[in-house]
Amino acid sequence: MAALKYAGLEDTDSEEELPPGWEERTTKDGWVYYANHLEEKTQWEHPKSGKRKRVAGDLPYGWEQETDENGQVYFVDHINKRTTYLDPRLAFTVEDNPVKSTTRQKYDGNSTAMEILQGRDLSGKVVIITGANSGIGFETAKSLALHGACVILACRSLARGNDAVQRILGEWHKAKVEAMTLDLASLQSVQHFAEAFKSKNLPLHILICNAAVFGVPWSLTEDGLESTFQVNHLGHFYLVQLLEDVLRQSSPARVVVVSSESHRFTEINDSSGKLDFSLLSPSKKEYWAMLAYNRSKLCNILFSNELNRRLSPHGVTSNAVHPGNMIYSSIHRNWWVYTLLFTLARPFTKSM
Repeated sequence: MAALKYAGLEDTDSEEELPPGWEERTTKDGWVYYANHLEEKTQWEHPKSGKRKRVAGDLPYGWEQETDENGQVYFVDHINKRTTYLDPRLAFTVEDNPVKSTTRQKYDGNSTAMEILQGRDLSGKVVIITGANSGIGFETAKSLALHGACVILACRSLARGNDAVQRILGEWHKAKVEAMTLDLASLQSVQHFAEAFKSKNLPLHILICNAAVFGVPWSLTEDGLESTFQVNHLGHFYLVQLLEDVLRQSSPARVVVVSSESHRFTEINDSSGKLDFSLLSPSKKEYWAMLAYNRSKLCNILFSNELNRRLSPHGVTSNAVHPGNMIYSSIHRNWWVYTLLFTLARPFTKSM
């Protein structure tokens, strides 16, 4: 088996016995993963059998799960007055190897972020994700960090960003994660963020433009622009321009722009077919929240396509992605009607 050959352990006896230097651990939500102390890396598959597992059931009576000062999960046996870093449920694991059809495609609507990244070692890669303290951005940051990437969470609230960092460290205390302040509603904040990042003298291999607002009342930013347009598109546009030199120097690199299928339901041209700039940042009288969101998402795709045309010859690719219809995240929080609609759709849509 490929996993055995990779580990150089084809001749060992028991399939479930861990090779020297390996340790079995669990995450807070019960997934079993394996730490290689010799190479200082982790993976979800057993190094010999290639199987994925999760623990079954609750902790035994008298046991409690805690986290130490380094973010490492440990277990307290209150009956026998002892502690251990070994999950007592590891003796009762179940396999988690769903068989997927290979006739059509490798991934589908049920694929998880961990499955997409399975087997990938992102050590040495530097990633910036905007709006990474919650929702899709947080799950993306966590998944990349657990696969070895150095991830910078670019968040409007540094406090919420730091809280997200601690949650990721709770999964793996060696994760390389950091929060930095970025308010896309302020072009000056975007500039300060870019300068602060460049001062770290780090490469930039992946820039994920994820942050967005949805269904917000009309308002102008400090730059005098309609807020949905600036936060969802123009702030990211400016950020990429400021970091373009770093992306080029770090090639191969990529930009990922999170857009939406809702871009199909709008236009940004006037009746003669020319670009109408007044539609991008409308007045209060001409503003409709859903339409403003759709236009910003159309701008995302046009920007991503043109960015790829210009930078791909220099080793920097750009892709726009649709994350899924009405995924239940915090994006709908601005109006109770949207929250109700997202709640009703939740059983039929992809989870975080």
